[in-house]
Order: sequence, then structure tokens, then C-alpha cells
Amino acid sequence: MRVNAIQGTDTNTAVEQNRAVNSTENFSSYLQTTASLEEIFTEASERYNVPKDLIKAIAKTESDFNPNATSGSGAQGLMQLMPATARELGVEDAYDPYQNVMGGTKYISQLLNKYNGDVKLALAAYNAGSGNVAKYGGIPPFKETQNYVVKVTNYMNGGVQVPEAYYSASGANGTTGANNSTGTVAAASVEEAEDNYFKDTLNQLFSYDDYLRFIDLYTKVQQEQKEKEKEEEEKQPGISDSYYSYQEIKYNPAVLGIINSNN
Repeated sequence: MRVNAIQGTDTNTAVEQNRAVNSTENFSSYLQTTASLEEIFTEASERYNVPKDLIKAIAKTESDFNPNATSGSGAQGLMQLMPATARELGVEDAYDPYQNVMGGTKYISQLLNKYNGDVKLALAAYNAGSGNVAKYGGIPPFKETQNYVVKVTNYMNGGVQVPEAYYSASGANGTTGANNSTGTVAAASVEEAEDNYFKDTLNQLFSYDDYLRFIDLYTKVQQEQKEKEKEEEEKQPGISDSYYSYQEIKYNPAVLGIINSNN
């Protein structure tokens, strides 16, 4: 599926929109006094000319519309922006719904332009990073990313119901009633995507404290094993040591002289 991120506009408008997408801006200067979540999505869609259903589908998949969501890898807010990515997009407060949606929409708009409107590739890059898309020549063979693309696409095509919530400039008023979500990673590189994947997996298996206790126990076991081996070696001299001692006596000049004199 493809969408045209610059469609239905005249030449001058398209140029201005491209300029807005690629420029550095600070979204705090655009904050409204009060806006519903639906209004925020509408404004973001119009500003970056990205289908509103696509933006809402990403927010639904990423955080279930929870503006306070934080993933295990540090992704923040409605559209789960990594801190470094948020700063590059001009987002000062990733937990501010307005700034987060604007930043996330700007990001997906850049990806749509990068992949000539290919929604699936743009979503794959949003989830796993453009580096992985380039490395594998398409959607990476990561189960999480493949499921992510399918899930967002299904939400987009089926329609998404946005919670009725209103937010002030700081995002303090109004609540979505959504549950916390681990979200996904808008990684910028192959290394970051893989690192975050393994961190999330380890966090699901056991805590960091459990990991430290395991390392401590493993180190002690290894040390005790080495000490036992050393004690055994000291109690029972090796055959090789006796052999070399015998060879030194056998070929010692003094010993040879005694042997020759007896002969």
C-alpha cells in the first residue's frame, strides 16, 4: 500500500510542506490552550499531509493512546518516541500529547517520503529503524516488526476509535484511561534496534537484580572449581613432572660419570 504524503496540494503548498517536514522546529511554540485527542490528530494530519487513520493506528499500536506510556527501552508517550529521536524532531516534552503526536507524525511523514509512500516500509522503519530496512532490503525478518506492520495496517484499514480526552498545553488535564504499554522502538540504527530487542527480552525473563545475583553466584562457583582443581594438582604431582625429573637424573653428567666408571 502506498500513500502520497504530498497529495491534493498545489506546487507552492507542497514545497512549504516539504520544507516543514525537513526543517528543525520546536513544537512547544504551537501548543494550544485545550484540544481533544481527535483534534490533535486532525491538526497533525493536515500539517504533514499524512492520513489521520495511519497516525491514529500507530498511536493505538504503540501506547493504546496512553500519553504517559514508557517502554522498557525508554520510548515515550503516545507514539513512543525515543528521547534522541524526539529531540531531533523538535519535541521538548515527549509526554505532552500535542508535541508527541506532532513529532511522531513528522517522523512517519519523513519515512513515507523516504520510501516513496510505501506505508509498510515506513512502518517497518518506524519500528526497527531505517538501517534494518536497508540491511534486509525491505521489512526486516524480525517477528516483532512483521507483526507491528500487520497490526498497524489492520487498525488503519478498520478504523480506530480515539478516546474522548482533552489536554491542556502541558497535557496534564484529561486522561485516556488506557493501560500502560511497553510500546516499540523507533530505533535509528541496527545496533540500537538489536540492543533494545535483547534488553526487552531479558526484562521479560528476569529482573536486573536477578541477573546480578546470577553473575555473582556463577563467579563464586567458577572460583571454587578452580581452587579444587589446584588442590588436587598439589596433592598428586603429575606424571609428566616425574618423567622429566627422571630424564634430568638419567642424563646428568655426574650420573653418567659414575655409570661409566663402574663399567
